[in-house]
Amino acid sequence: MTRYATIITDDDGRDIVSAIGAFEGAAPQPRLGRIEPVAPGVLIGMVRDAAGGFGFPQAGIGGQAIGLVLARLKAQAAKRIGAAKPASAKPKRAKRAKKRTRSKKPAGSMPKAGKAASEAAAQTMGQIDG
Repeated sequence: MTRYATIITDDDGRDIVSAIGAFEGAAPQPRLGRIEPVAPGVLIGMVRDAAGGFGFPQAGIGGQAIGLVLARLKAQAAKRIGAAKPASAKPKRAKRAKKRTRSKKPAGSMPKAGKAASEAAAQTMGQIDG
């Protein structure tokens, strides 16, 4: 069986292996990209190198990493400029009010009606026992 790979082109113009399949006979019809026969060691995600073979892309500084570094440098520069200004220029932040908590009732307290009822029950029990 022959191995075929679906090759797509990314935004940078590189050819990337998108899918791999083994088929007998003629190559399958592509729905996206183009289909080429590939060697057994080719895997999904590999990029075509200058020699015409496939390999994984080398780790390097990508476009997003450069953007992140530039944003961080701009933020640091803005912080330095902000530090040069007098401290009185920045308004102080108001303190937040403390959250009020409800007072908890002591563990031994009872409502008045319940307390009177329990005392009456105790007197009745005392009369029966005594």
